[in-house]
Amino acid sequence: MRRAITNGSPPPASAGPAGPAPHTAPGPVRPAAGPAAHASRHARNAPWPYTRLDVAAARAAGHPARPIRQFVLKTRSRCNLACTYCYVYEMADQGWRDQPVAMDPTTAARAAQRIAEHAAAHDLPRVDLVLHGGEPLLTAPAALAAPVEAVRAALAATTPRTRITATVQTNGTLLTRGRLAALAAAGIRIGVSLDGGLPAHNTRRVDHGGRPGFGAAARGLRLLARHPDSYAGVLCVVDLAHDPVETYESLLAFAPPTVGLLLPLANWSAPPPPGPDRRPGGNPYADWLLAVFERWWRDGARRTRIRLFEEIIALLFGLPATTETLGLAPAATAVIETDGSIEQADSLKSAYEGATATGMALDTHSFDQLLDHPGFAARQLGRDALAAGCRTCELVEVCGGGHYPHRYRAGEGFRQPSVYCADLQVLIRHIAAAVQHAAGGPRRATAARPPAAAS
Repeated sequence: MRRAITNGSPPPASAGPAGPAPHTAPGPVRPAAGPAAHASRHARNAPWPYTRLDVAAARAAGHPARPIRQFVLKTRSRCNLACTYCYVYEMADQGWRDQPVAMDPTTAARAAQRIAEHAAAHDLPRVDLVLHGGEPLLTAPAALAAPVEAVRAALAATTPRTRITATVQTNGTLLTRGRLAALAAAGIRIGVSLDGGLPAHNTRRVDHGGRPGFGAAARGLRLLARHPDSYAGVLCVVDLAHDPVETYESLLAFAPPTVGLLLPLANWSAPPPPGPDRRPGGNPYADWLLAVFERWWRDGARRTRIRLFEEIIALLFGLPATTETLGLAPAATAVIETDGSIEQADSLKSAYEGATATGMALDTHSFDQLLDHPGFAARQLGRDALAAGCRTCELVEVCGGGHYPHRYRAGEGFRQPSVYCADLQVLIRHIAAAVQHAAGGPRRATAARPPAAAS
């Protein structure tokens, strides 16, 4: 998810001094918005889907609700870092200010009950849990696994055949032997967010006193690399200011089993960073990613998996998507905030204030009710949720219109092509040509019309 994770409250003494902590400053107390306020805000900022999608009509037209399979538990709402680009703290939505610092055991137990209820209702063979924040490792080692254990217990009582996979997404600075051992004992794997494998790549990942967080994160990653069974991988946001091959190869020093390369959260009203040379036109994000692809693709030994490239290759062969960033698979992720509110995917926080809000909470709503929320239902419509030009584009089965937050335009909503449309076309065509060449087929992919920005 986002900027995939940076995270909460002042760090414990073992983490070192944190300096001023803007993420924990009380500030003005804002009253919680009710369902009517949420509906009004959504209608104003995103008419598609909030005033233009008739969920009942979509169901009648053959779009059934698909169950939720991944549950993101926001166990902490504050972070020991103050990364300058973080979607939680530095972008359009500031809802973290209203959240409790930590999810309490009662909320975690209620979440477990609701997850088990949903799994039983849909006979799910597996659910995926993600401990998220804020920074989830601000929790003491003895309590880190408690939310996962609560879900395990609830599933054992209601639907014992449902398996659980569990990960924690962290900035890595608080990884210690004690935390790693506690997570490993509970079968929870660890993913780390980093901007590259060198200090120069991570100048924007600083603590609240402006001190760099890279040293602590690197120590945590070196420790994690010695425990491959616990290592889920590294997430890295593309930064045009950094050399792509250097970024990739420096990350390899931490032996990640997978690398997630993420396009910056941007949209038509908040465009992507243009890069250091600021040349008009061009496809700078495709160029950056393709430099990494060529290095990875032509390497004599595959030293890591790169999810973006593997996902494109799988989709080119007609295999189902496993993420929401590409392809047409229905959304299947729900977020549970520290106060027990049920929200949509965190990446929507980049669009506008309250973009993730549903007005639902664990005490009053089931996850089945979330499925009929217009914002969630829209992300299960596949091709029918896309702009007209996207629906007719020959790359649509692979691109899927791009990541949903990247389609946003203020006052119009989420039925535009991706703001990265041109880059995605170049990237997909290049990878298609490489795969065709490796298979002995034609080297050129056919041309497609770029999607029009029409509803």
